[in-house]
Amino acid sequence: MQFTLQNKTRFSRLLLIAAFILSSSLQAQDKKAKALLDQVSAKVKSYSSIIIDFKYSLSNAKENINQDSKGNVVLKGNQYVLNFMGVTKLYDGKKTYTIVPEDEEITISKLDENDNTAVTPSKMLTFFNSGYKYTLDATTTIKGRKIQYVKLVPMSSKDQRKEILLGIDTQTKNIYNLIEIGKKGTKTTLTVNSFKTNQPLSKNQFTFVKSKYPNYYINSLD
Repeated sequence: MQFTLQNKTRFSRLLLIAAFILSSSLQAQDKKAKALLDQVSAKVKSYSSIIIDFKYSLSNAKENINQDSKGNVVLKGNQYVLNFMGVTKLYDGKKTYTIVPEDEEITISKLDENDNTAVTPSKMLTFFNSGYKYTLDATTTIKGRKIQYVKLVPMSSKDQRKEILLGIDTQTKNIYNLIEIGKKGTKTTLTVNSFKTNQPLSKNQFTFVKSKYPNYYINSLD
């Protein structure tokens, strides 16, 4: 059949209509993804304190790497105490104390508040607010909980992560897990095993007490 000028015009119109529909669909999806992420951020900010027990998995099929670790973190505002892989990291709002029992060493440093690349546990719950393109991804049910995934793609070409999948409990609007897929095939998964909020904390929860570590070498970077 001859592809006449009239057919070409109709075909072009169909392409334009299809492109418009696809664009509208993606925009609607992005809006839904942003609305869900905004709900997560608002929920995190509403808590006076957060206590999380988590599992961390690292895998890379090409490198034959498969590691699992467990940890926990206590959060209040920007203060935190993180226990992970035998190391305790405490941030009192001014300084970070990295405590390594195996080496009996403590490193004290200040957090550069102007450094937007600095990653802290508190930022891990709201990191997605800038620097990413996002769309709704798959929905799955895990142990009776409906988990909606949001796919985040870093805008920076220097970022070594190909994409991030953020799993959100649709009922509680809390983060269930976070899956990072690297450009070189490395996959890391952080799964929240326990998420407690508004728990009473000791007034010294985020205070570094030097007397607890009498034989430790203290390395002050400031």
